[in-house]
Amino acid sequence: ASPPPPRPRPSPPRSAAFSLCMAGESQLAQLASMTVLAVDTGDLSIIEELSKTGHITDATTNPLFVSQAGLSGDPRYVAFVDEAVTYAKGKTKDTDEGVALAIDRLAVNLGKEILQYVKGYVSTEVDPRLSFDREESISRARRIIRMYEDEGIDRARVLIKLAATWEGITAAEVLEKEGITCNLTLVFGMTQAVACAQRGVRLISPFTGRIHDWHKADQGRDVWEPEEDMGVVECSRMFRYYKKHGHSTICMPASWRPSRGPGYELDEIRALAGSDRMTIPPNLLSMLDESTEPLDRRLDPTSAAKECDEEE
Repeated sequence: ASPPPPRPRPSPPRSAAFSLCMAGESQLAQLASMTVLAVDTGDLSIIEELSKTGHITDATTNPLFVSQAGLSGDPRYVAFVDEAVTYAKGKTKDTDEGVALAIDRLAVNLGKEILQYVKGYVSTEVDPRLSFDREESISRARRIIRMYEDEGIDRARVLIKLAATWEGITAAEVLEKEGITCNLTLVFGMTQAVACAQRGVRLISPFTGRIHDWHKADQGRDVWEPEEDMGVVECSRMFRYYKKHGHSTICMPASWRPSRGPGYELDEIRALAGSDRMTIPPNLLSMLDESTEPLDRRLDPTSAAKECDEEE
């Protein structure tokens, strides 16, 4: 069974600024040279600031970020909310449908603005309450993509974020065949990772830190060496499996914990350096930017394929 996410991660203080450093100088620059990086936030000011470093190409959002934006009081976000409500009222008179449509529209408004700052993907999530409803997940994903395209955004720049339940995976299989690319999130183990790849999913987000949380609670153990951290072990295993068997699915670890406890917040990120992609919150990106220690590549496609001994 997939391990449950028992509790939220602790976050170290956020740095006030990000430096513009030469390639290879900071650990952020070193990591960006081997792994495509996304920022995990809906804060437009931070995204704009990070985009200027040249090291961040993508952004991931979720319903929490969207709701935080809507409640922030920032004039930009207030305008997004006002437009979303007006849009929904013009499309339906049904209250429940109107609320659902306004939420999707708000997510699209935020995503559209984010794409002004990043040159790659933005991930926009389907309502997670639909995680066990395949048909409604497909319908909502199609609606989100239509709204992006009506705003002149190419669907190739949007990843539809779905939970990696069986219903979410099979919904993604349908969407991918329509050219709607998907980010399957809440991946906790190899069964999910393999199922996603076999069904042509563009990208998965294994939750490194939440896998760590489960094993930490299960074993009653607080401190792990990074290479023994079960979140690192499982994400490395998924990466190697994909490379050995020629799957094009991208492995993008997310959700981070300090393997060795407080003060070692970058352990898992450093241990997975070289992964296809990562999505990282601003506070950890700032910590990477402040460190100039050499960063070794831990994952490489060629050696990963040779190291994997698992069959399809």
